[in-house]
Formats: sequence, C-alpha cells, structure tokens
Amino acid sequence: MRNGKKRARSEPGSTIQPRNKYSDNPPDFTLLASLYPSFKPYLFFSGARPRIDWTDYNATRELTRILLLHDHGVNWWIPDGQLCPTVPNRSNYIHWINDLLSSEIVQSLGGEGSSQVKGFDIGTGANCIYPLLGASLFGWSFVGSGFFFFFLYCIRASPLALSYSQLARFLYADVTDVALEWAEKNVISNPHLSDLIEIRDSQCSSDPHVPEVANTESEKHLSQTITEEAGFTHTAQPEDDNKSYIGPPVLVGVVKENETFDFCMSNPPFFETWGEAGLNPKTSCGGTPEEMVCNGGEQAFVTRIIEDSAVLRQRFRWYTSMLGKKANLKLLISKLWEVGVTIVKTTEFVQGQTSRWGLAWSFLPTVRKIIAPPVVKKSVLSFMLEGIKRQYSAVDVLQSVEEFFKSCGASCKLNSSTFSVDIVASNDQCNTISKNGTRDVDSMRSHEYEKQTLDGSSLQVPQDNLSFRILVFQQIPGSLLIKGSLQQKDSPLSGLFSVVFSSLEENMKSKFCR
Repeated sequence: MRNGKKRARSEPGSTIQPRNKYSDNPPDFTLLASLYPSFKPYLFFSGARPRIDWTDYNATRELTRILLLHDHGVNWWIPDGQLCPTVPNRSNYIHWINDLLSSEIVQSLGGEGSSQVKGFDIGTGANCIYPLLGASLFGWSFVGSGFFFFFLYCIRASPLALSYSQLARFLYADVTDVALEWAEKNVISNPHLSDLIEIRDSQCSSDPHVPEVANTESEKHLSQTITEEAGFTHTAQPEDDNKSYIGPPVLVGVVKENETFDFCMSNPPFFETWGEAGLNPKTSCGGTPEEMVCNGGEQAFVTRIIEDSAVLRQRFRWYTSMLGKKANLKLLISKLWEVGVTIVKTTEFVQGQTSRWGLAWSFLPTVRKIIAPPVVKKSVLSFMLEGIKRQYSAVDVLQSVEEFFKSCGASCKLNSSTFSVDIVASNDQCNTISKNGTRDVDSMRSHEYEKQTLDGSSLQVPQDNLSFRILVFQQIPGSLLIKGSLQQKDSPLSGLFSVVFSSLEENMKSKFCR
C-alpha cells in the first residue's frame, strides 16, 4: 500500500513469446545450409541432428546473418569482435514490447490519431539488431543511440593522468566510432527500412550527469582507466564500494527537447569486469569491453535508466530493459516504486539453455483497473544458484538434483543433453522430502515402480503420484537457474510441488553456493 492505494504487482509473462516464429519452429540448419552455401562449412552432424560449434564466433555470426536475411529480409554484418546477437532471443524481447504496446494497461502518448510507433534503443551497438527487427517486423521507427561504457582496469604503472572527459574522448575515438559506423552501414544496407531508423551519437549531447571533473582523490581510479587497445596490462580490479554507473548520457541528454517515444529498450552490459565476461566457454558471441562491461554491471546501468526515467517520466510510454540476473529484479523493482511509477511488468525470455529477464515500467496513468489473478497452484517454479563454488559445474548440479530425489526413493531419469531430470514421487516421498530433505534410499523401497532401471525409456507415472521436471540453465559465470515444472498439473499431489521445490532450493544452495 502506498498513499492509500493498492499498487499493481508485477507479473511474470510467458517464457517464450508465442508470436516469435522461433518459439515452435527453431531454425532448420540443413535447409539454411542448402540455401546459403556460406553457412554449410560451419555445419556438422551429431547423430542425425545438424549442429554448429557455438564457440566459433564466425559460425554464430554467419547464422545471425542468414537468419536475418532469410526470415526478415534484412542485410546485416559486423566486424570481428563486435557483439553478435542471437536472433531468436532478441525477437522475444521485440515481441514482448509489442505485447506491452498492444495492451490497454496504460494510455497511448499521441492520442487516438497516432499510429506510428517510435522506439529508442539505448546503446544500439554495431549490430543495430533491435531497430532492424522492430522496423522489419512491425514497421516501427527507431532512434538508436551509440555510446561506450567505462570499464575499470587496475594497471600496474599508468603514465597517464587523464580527467574524466579526456579519458572519454580517448576511448571514444578508438571504439565508439567503429560501432556507430557499422550501425549506420547496417541501416544503409536496408533501404526499405533506412527511413525508419536514426543512429544518434550520445556524445554529441550535453548531459548534466557527466560533468568535466578534475583529478581529485575521488577520481583517482578513473585516471587509471584504460583500454587493452592502449597496450597496458591489467590486474584484478580492486575492491570498490562505489557501484554507480560511470559513463556517457543514457536518456537524459540524448533525448531531444520535446521528443516523445512509445518505448525504450536496452541490452545492458551484464558484467562488472572484463574477466567475468569471458568465463563462459560454451558460447562465442564476441563483444567488446564497451558492450559487455560497466562499473557496477547491469544493476548500476539499469538504475541509471530508472533515474533518467524519473526525470523524463511521461516522455516515454514504456521504459524497458533486459536483465541477465534474476536476482537483480527485486532491487530494481524496489527502486521503481520509490521513484513513483504507476506499473511494473516483468517477463522471462528462455531460448535454448539461456534465460534472460525483461523489466518494464511506466509513469502514465493506467487505463483500466488491474485485477489480480486468482490464487492458483504454480506449475512452474525457479530459483537462482549464485556464487557457485569454483570446483562445481552445471553437470555437478544436475547430478546432485538427481541424487537428491533418488535418496528419498523417487524415480528419476537424467537427460544430460537437455540438462534435465524427470522425477516421479509418491505422497510419502514428497512428505519425506519436505520434512527431512534427504533420506536413505533403502528405507523407501516399498513401491514397485521405484525399482525400475532408467535405461532411457520414459518414466511410468502411476496414478496419484507427483510428476515433474527439473532443468538446469547456464547463466553468466558462477550462476545457474534451476527451473521446475509440473508434468501433470491436475495431479492430487500438485499442491506439494512448491514445498518439494523449496526443499530442493535449500539443499542446492547449501551445497554449491558460497
């Protein structure tokens, strides 16, 4: 309750946007290779299934290029090292924004006579993916802002003593010009869309949040900031309590006077250090430090968007951002209510083994009363494992999930290719899990089906038993998402699912997290 009014609670949306063409129809690699010979060298077969090496940057970039061309009629390319986006995941974000705009939750900015949707892409990057997708899918117009992020290195002996703005100009000349140049090339390469997209240089705007500063003691760490392109070595970043965003204008100072937008969107820098950004050996999406890293990581960056939105308020219908860490949602949502938003919406984007989260808010009055849905038994639950000890991997967690339920006598089937465990548990076993967490498997041998061998065949689900699946999703380094979903939602034991899942969460966190 705030000011006597009951606020609307954010509600998670669909994990896969149903209107995303890739939701039920993943890319056909064999077909694409037959139509685009340049893709064929990257294709190999594992069994009967065609695959690509996701750790090969050239392979992922070529897949992105042909998906944009084949499915969206978009010509696209980026130079080596620039962040290579995945088309299905980015499409999820675009479709979710379309759902927000199509809803009747908040009023439209331009009145009933306005039909042209206008979006603002914060830090569009060389790939310019969101403006290209939004323009091709829905005919939206876009302003894509280009800028870099500061990332802090502790150098052993820096000969430089640069002020904030001097350092900004030094980095900007070498890095941001490349991103802006290629973003503009990608727009020009699509004349059918080019009238809808403007690439804007945020450094050409003046922002009161980014002052000219002298080299005081408090700015000492900034005078040591430098890029690897300058040839300096770096060591681990020292402990720093200041996790606020340090960088160029985000919205205030880039949005022009009297401009209004239907929405803004952002793929923020997920990481606080460059070393953290390169720890995932399973994929190679490239990305420069300026695209991947900023002081305070995504939490600080999205906090800056929130601060700017509190200034601009109703100049945007919806403010949105993607997040890489579910744990950041709670703090950011708290900040949103503090600045006086009228509504907050969240969603989860799942594509393959990757999860991301969407956060949206508005300062506009709600058009219709938001009625809380009736309380129902949840069929999908999740929790995060963060700060996982270095000696453990996702495989260790997956195997531990299986052991956790087996020790209580439940039947389990582990699938290492999908990182999932299918579980069938009786009422007694569910109660054992909820009360004791684990139990010797020999004490739970009374049920015939528990003795079956798991040779790859489907688990048989006896009547009146709880059947569910646990999946392990790789997140950013040192972080995993554990998701559970009921397989038989009408089971008489479905009410025990949340209790069982909570016991699993407690067990996994105590075992794997620092």
